[in-house]
Amino acid sequence: MKEAFYIFAGSGLGGLTRYGLGRWINTLHTTSFPFGTFVVNVLACFILGFVVGLADERKLISSGSRMFWVIGFCGGFSTFSTFSHETLSLLMDGNHLINIVYTVTSILVCLIATYLGFVLANQV
Repeated sequence: MKEAFYIFAGSGLGGLTRYGLGRWINTLHTTSFPFGTFVVNVLACFILGFVVGLADERKLISSGSRMFWVIGFCGGFSTFSTFSHETLSLLMDGNHLINIVYTVTSILVCLIATYLGFVLANQV
């Protein structure tokens, strides 16, 4: 039951953070590129890599903290469904170049961010 609370609390915090940060980032530009979701997803990947590195490799955080951050916070914070919707919207609007750039950079940069978070955690 304690595990469910960690996940619940982390998800709520992650969702609220995603909403606020994503909206704020989107006010900083006028392009159709969905920077808010992009930045949130990259940051979530970095956090996930960092926490997994601290928990699994370094054994510096508890399993409850790992659940809070990885399953809860990162699960509520990042959003593949929003990424999919924005990608489809860009396609339907005829923004093919922006769609290709968004899709490719999202995948590559998120993989790199996860790896960098993991590497940083191993340096701590």
